Amino acid sequence: MNYDGLYEVIFKSADNAEIKLCDESHPIFKAHFPTKPVFPGFIHFEIVSKLFSLDITTIKKAKFINLVSPNEILVYERKLNTFKVFSGEKEVANFSL
Repeated sequence: MNYDGLYEVIFKSADNAEIKLCDESHPIFKAHFPTKPVFPGFIHFEIVSKLFSLDITTIKKAKFINLVSPNEILVYERKLNTFKVFSGEKEVANFSL
């Protein structure tokens, strides 16, 4: 599956999902810094909404720990309405809905 060209789903289950982000040519990577393509943290909410068929109405807590760059593979781990996002071994974000 390819969502608006931003990412491709590699794996998905009820509690986990793995995606590969596209390259820096996607407009979303130009949102923060024109000379350094960075994935905006708020897009994680849109991704989990689509991947896990959630209607997000409230974000209770969100922490963006590390920058995410184009072409990275992200893993979303879900426990009820709490998510942890990893790129390789490093946690890049966590949030509760």
